[in-house]
Formats: sequence, C-alpha cells, structure tokens
Amino acid sequence: MNIGVMGGTFNPPHLGHLICAEEVYDYFKFDELIFMPSARPPHKEYGNIIDPEHRYRMTVLATQGNPHFCVSRMEVDRPGRSYTIQTVRDMKALYGEETGISWIVGADAILEMHIWKDIDHLLNICNFIAINRPGYDIDKANRRFLDKVHLFEVTNVDISASEIRERVKQGKSIKYLVTHEVENYINKNRLYYYG
Repeated sequence: MNIGVMGGTFNPPHLGHLICAEEVYDYFKFDELIFMPSARPPHKEYGNIIDPEHRYRMTVLATQGNPHFCVSRMEVDRPGRSYTIQTVRDMKALYGEETGISWIVGADAILEMHIWKDIDHLLNICNFIAINRPGYDIDKANRRFLDKVHLFEVTNVDISASEIRERVKQGKSIKYLVTHEVENYINKNRLYYYG
C-alpha cells in the first residue's frame, strides 16, 4: 500500500491545499491521500491556531467531495506535541511496516527540517514530497535534505491561511478561497473574527 499524507495546521483548510493534494495524488497514484491536521505543532506559535477539533471538522468538510481524500484524527487525538516521526511510526503500526508513506510538505518546510525531531530517522522511514510555495528559495535548504526530498511543481495558487484569517477579521469575503462548507462553518462558529 502506498499512502500520501498531507500534514498541516489547516487553519483553515483552503482551495490551495485541495489543488495541491489533488495534483500530488494524481501524479504519484497513491492508494489513498490522508489529510493530517496537526493538533499541537512544535514549531509554530499557538496564538493564531484555533482548537484542533474545529480544524479537523473544517478539513473533513473541505475534502468530503473527493472519494480518494480522507482525514485522520491521529494527531488531534494524541496528547502532547504533534511530531511527524511519531505519526509515521503510528501509521506504520496501523497499516503495516511495508506500507509506503510519503509526507507532503510545502517547500518552505525543507528550510526548517534541521529542527524536526529525529529527522534523520524520519527520512529513512518516510518519503518526502515538497511542493512549491511562492516566495521561498529552495536553494537555501540544506543539501542533505534536498537530496532526500522529491521536489514537485504544482499549479501556483497563492492562497494563504493567514490571509484568509485576516480577511475574516476585517469582515471581507473569503468566497472562492475556501469551500462553501468551510466558509459556512467559519461563519457559523465565529472563527477568526477576533484576535
């Protein structure tokens, strides 16, 4: 079995995430593509990250129309920090050690790989696919990581979750940046309106 995993805070999930995931799925022919909302990412500030349950539910809503996408609660339900190495080990235990796991990240993540927990071991048990992100110079990444990561060019859709949060806060429309279901969820639960 060959699984693609798209990790992230999904704060909120937006059309850029979905477009990237679909193009990666289509190219690599995964058996399944799993969205993995990170509950408590170790390298991010918590001030702007809303409750993991909201982010999980929005990710389910965002992906529900695609039969080869699914969303995992693995990191949401696990206490403590959300370390990729632990998630990959848990997935290998769940799906079998022989299962191929490819972790999909934005190219900007490669610039931070040197601070990831047990990164050398992680690179040995998991494949990495880095998708292009506007404004990031991939050549600045450490060569030992670049040599182990498959760089993948996707359609350039410059949508950011921080921009969406700011637009909500300012009372601006987020239509066509997120799915209709996610937009309704944000409005119904008054997410990102303050702070």
